[in-house]
Amino acid sequence: MPFIKVQTNQKVKKEEELLKKLSAEMAEQLGKPESYIMTALEANLKMTFGGSTEKTAFIEVKSIGLKQSMTEELSQFICEFIEQELEIEQDRIYIEFADAPGAMWGWDGGTF
Repeated sequence: MPFIKVQTNQKVKKEEELLKKLSAEMAEQLGKPESYIMTALEANLKMTFGGSTEKTAFIEVKSIGLKQSMTEELSQFICEFIEQELEIEQDRIYIEFADAPGAMWGWDGGTF
């Protein structure tokens, strides 16, 4: 049920590898089975941050039961991951965290 989407203005060479690595590591960070993790990547977008078109990224993290107390640690992990994998400075990354009620998350013909 966790969904992690990375949007960036950078070209990404090994997209599938990045998505698989992100999936495995976010499963561990969130304490959720990887079989429920969905990752998405939108690369080479037209984006600005602070009026500049330098390297930047926007990440969405949505999950059932995502606690506010987890976001600081997740932010640190995600920023480090993106900096290492995409060479984007941490101060050029925004992250949106969203906790979704189970009844508002559909899957396999039903909801959680």
